[in-house]
Amino acid sequence: MTEQVSAQELERLVRGLVSFETRHSLSSVKDKKKGIGAARNWAEAELKKAAATSGGRMTVTQDKYIVKADGRRVPQDTEFANVMATLKGTDPTDDRVFLVSGHIDSRNTDIMDVTGKAPGANDDGSGTAAVIELARVMARQQFPATIIFVCVQGEEQGLYGAKHLAERAKKENWNLVAMLNNDMIGNSFSDETNLKDNTRVRIFSEGVPAFETPEMTALRKSIGGENDSRSRQLARYMKEMTSRYVPQLEVVLNYRTDRFLRGGDHTPFSQAGFTAIRVCEMNENYQYQHQNVRTEKGIAYGDFPEHVDFEYVRKNTVMNLATLSNLALAPYSPEEVGVVTSNLTNQTELRWNAPAKGEKPAGYYVLMRDTSAPMWEKKIYVEGTTTTLPYSKDNYFFAVQAVDAEGHESLPVMPKPLR
Repeated sequence: MTEQVSAQELERLVRGLVSFETRHSLSSVKDKKKGIGAARNWAEAELKKAAATSGGRMTVTQDKYIVKADGRRVPQDTEFANVMATLKGTDPTDDRVFLVSGHIDSRNTDIMDVTGKAPGANDDGSGTAAVIELARVMARQQFPATIIFVCVQGEEQGLYGAKHLAERAKKENWNLVAMLNNDMIGNSFSDETNLKDNTRVRIFSEGVPAFETPEMTALRKSIGGENDSRSRQLARYMKEMTSRYVPQLEVVLNYRTDRFLRGGDHTPFSQAGFTAIRVCEMNENYQYQHQNVRTEKGIAYGDFPEHVDFEYVRKNTVMNLATLSNLALAPYSPEEVGVVTSNLTNQTELRWNAPAKGEKPAGYYVLMRDTSAPMWEKKIYVEGTTTTLPYSKDNYFFAVQAVDAEGHESLPVMPKPLR
């Protein structure tokens, strides 16, 4: 699958999105050639091409919703829509859902300018193209869990599409295991610093969960778990998958929820208690981002395809594919993971239960790292559901993940104190 992701196809998709001139969320929904309505219909048609190869397992819809006037960026009640392709899992007993998104709307300098050209090639044509390309490549494959590919509307007006979808997932009790938000994954050249780099990409993940109960707070404080949220574990997982599957691409773990004082479509999911991260290019270029199309003092402003590094988009898309595929093929995560604390000892005893649903794991990996290390440093294979290690829990962090016979690994689970 990783070899099927095409830079040429990604460029075709980005240029297709740009052809609608603006994809502002308040632009026309009736014009067949310009505006957000035409763009949504085009994305739906592209996803239906992918669905046609899925043997009936992928369905495509426009999930329409009304955004109420907010007195800020939405002046009157307006219909928005998320364009969604759902690849149903092959195991009817597997209720896990994995979600990947990019936002289809665009903007220029004035957030309320609904008619001016806002090509949005990188922001976020790149993420939207990645979502559609992922659907194209993955539709033919079979996964026991369900994967949803979403072109979200309303990010620029206030994360409305993501809020709607997170609320829907909560209301409908989705077992949403991971949400991958791709927003600006195609620029490899920075203005001001003149840095050119298509070998690194940032993943943002929360440390302290936005949704944290008093019990979670007490546990985090007692074990020093501020660097081990589920979203942080997902970010580490993506970094490991990237090192395995994507040559010449390094994931830089950014220990912030998003860029400084900024946010994205993963934020409402984090606030709802879901595991969510943001993928974003290493270097942003503010001559292209949120800029009116113009030439000023010899500088061409505007977010056009000519500024997008499509080989870089390809690598970032493959990173998403490797992560989604491994997670959707892996067993459920182990349950009731605990570290025994009944005795003072320099050894560490870990216990857990096999997943109650899905295929039985072939075994488990016990992960281990120094308390100051950003990534897991050691993986110890265990076939049972308990192990005692000659390492002190005072000096290391541990986690446990399930693995199948082909090597697909679940997300790790941090142990709770167990007496």
